[in-house]
Amino acid sequence: MSFLEREHPRYAHEAMITVNAPGIEVSGRTSNLSRGGLCATLSEPIAVGIMVDVDIQLVFADDLQSEALRVPARVVWCTSLDDGHQVGIRFLPFDSEKAEDLTMFLRYLDDSTPRAKPVTTSIDDRFD
Repeated sequence: MSFLEREHPRYAHEAMITVNAPGIEVSGRTSNLSRGGLCATLSEPIAVGIMVDVDIQLVFADDLQSEALRVPARVVWCTSLDDGHQVGIRFLPFDSEKAEDLTMFLRYLDDSTPRAKPVTTSIDDRFD
């Protein structure tokens, strides 16, 4: 795997999250999510390196939300961004049941991510 390749595909999806640690509870929204972690915008900074639990909720039409999925994680970076803070969070290893739940979340995102329709052009059409 090269430096620029990612281990897990990312889904550009806005999910609601709450980052929890002793004395900390900060809510925000993801800008992308993968099997390995997420990037989110929060109202407050989070210390880099701390272990957290992240509650992830998918947002559906009419502002309906999924049940929260709690995932153990570590904050790997945090930077100021406009009126908030953008954070990178890496998921820690978790049990097979939680892995199945996260797979279900990501499968939903994969199914809901718009894809470009394949273009089928005959060789004759290209030269008209």
